Amino acid sequence: MSFADAKQRFSSRVADYVRYRPSYPSALIDVLRKHCGLKGEHVIADIGSGTGLLSKVFLKNGNRVIGVEPNAEMRAAGDEFLADYANFSSVNSSSEATALAAASVDFITAAQAFHWFEPNATRREFARILKPGGWVVVMWNDRGINETAFSRAYEELLVRYGTDYAKVKDAYPETQDMENFFGKGNFQRHELPNFQEFDFEGLAGRVRSSSYAPKESHASFQPMMAALRKLFDANQKFGRVRMEYTTQIYFGRLDAARNQE
Repeated sequence: MSFADAKQRFSSRVADYVRYRPSYPSALIDVLRKHCGLKGEHVIADIGSGTGLLSKVFLKNGNRVIGVEPNAEMRAAGDEFLADYANFSSVNSSSEATALAAASVDFITAAQAFHWFEPNATRREFARILKPGGWVVVMWNDRGINETAFSRAYEELLVRYGTDYAKVKDAYPETQDMENFFGKGNFQRHELPNFQEFDFEGLAGRVRSSSYAPKESHASFQPMMAALRKLFDANQKFGRVRMEYTTQIYFGRLDAARNQE
């Protein structure tokens, strides 16, 4: 499934994205150390690096990180967010054409971004820039839908008011997509728990950060926010609600034979 506006659809949502999107569990580093031999000296290419949420996890591990981000507003936000890290740099490029040197990185990461990529061109580019034996790590925060009354009602709200929520949701990778990308038997899967807690302002910002949320000028925006207020009031405890996630992590090496096609 493709999106004609994939590289630009977050341009007007950067401020909310920076403040209200979930980060990634620090336990991710332990998983990659154990299964992929991640070390502090490894060079990371973070593809679709956006505002730098995942890049920061690796920078804190001592890695050099190159953020590859085609959206100017998101890239500028990431540069500002990570300004204190000398090991971070960013480039105005995409997954299909990163502008990085051949065999120059040890790990390629993509967080909350893989579903925007064109898979065949991306696979070829990843194989080009990876060092021999390098790893690709794909992950996203999978929001819980059925765990609580709040999560079920929140899902219903997105279905009702989201502009193209169903299309974006259906685009998220499944195991078969990972097999098509990596090659059969070339990847592993791991899950980590994650969560956010919000007051109402934070919950509203979390909604607005989503690419499928109607903008303020849209006829559905005010009804959506009114419904969100009711949802929050019905579910809050001590002025906050909790949003549960599972951080889905797929990691592996690319099928070299197929990358020669």
